[in-house]
Amino acid sequence: MHRFYVDNCSEADKIIKITGEDVNHIVNVLRLGIGDEITVGDGSSRDYLCRISDFDKDNLSFVDAEIIDIFDNNAELPADIYLLQGVPKGDKLETVIQKCVELGVYSVIPVMMDRTIVKLDDKKKDKKITRYNAISESAAKQSRRGIIPKVMDYMSMKEAIEYSKSNIDIILFPYECADGMDESRKIIEELKDRVLENKTDKKLKVGIFIGPEGGFSETEASELEKIGAKTMSLGHRILRTETAGLAIMSVLSFNLDI
Repeated sequence: MHRFYVDNCSEADKIIKITGEDVNHIVNVLRLGIGDEITVGDGSSRDYLCRISDFDKDNLSFVDAEIIDIFDNNAELPADIYLLQGVPKGDKLETVIQKCVELGVYSVIPVMMDRTIVKLDDKKKDKKITRYNAISESAAKQSRRGIIPKVMDYMSMKEAIEYSKSNIDIILFPYECADGMDESRKIIEELKDRVLENKTDKKLKVGIFIGPEGGFSETEASELEKIGAKTMSLGHRILRTETAGLAIMSVLSFNLDI
């Protein structure tokens, strides 16, 4: 069933009004009409099964959707996972965002690290963040997420570390110099236990730092260790920057999706 997002939906509503670009998509691309059913998410894990009751065919200003049923979305992980991704070259970050949203990431933060090759001015950064969030929304619709994961503004490594100290409970740090896989499995099991212990309370916030091409500098690795980041291995193979985040997200999604 086709899925859309509308902020501030309420159980008291009888009709949800859809506006913006989604109207053209519903009417002219999907060619849906009165009587067709759609799902509307409110962006906070509540879903509304709706039936299209009216739409503006001439000006494409709105689609009205009558609420049929309301239910909780179960697509979210029991922990909020932040991917702090060292900015890679080209369009690799677009792929990382798309796939990590499908795998359950809560938020993505592009981080300019010591070995980041890309140089961007503020105007280009703003345009890219807008595009990245559009990719996140599209991936959230496709994977039927209860929320639209936010791609936050670019941060320096120093800003990312300070943000993590204040906002994240557990920091994971995949690193080629980490101990073997036994230690990594232990870290994942301990994380799973903590998530289970907190499943009825406020969600744990888990941060994952991924280095850019060339990896982390020694200074960055040291700074992460100082704030208690848990170094872990992703295996005996060296992964590309655009692969590493997907690998750890797959592991966490499989282990935490309870």
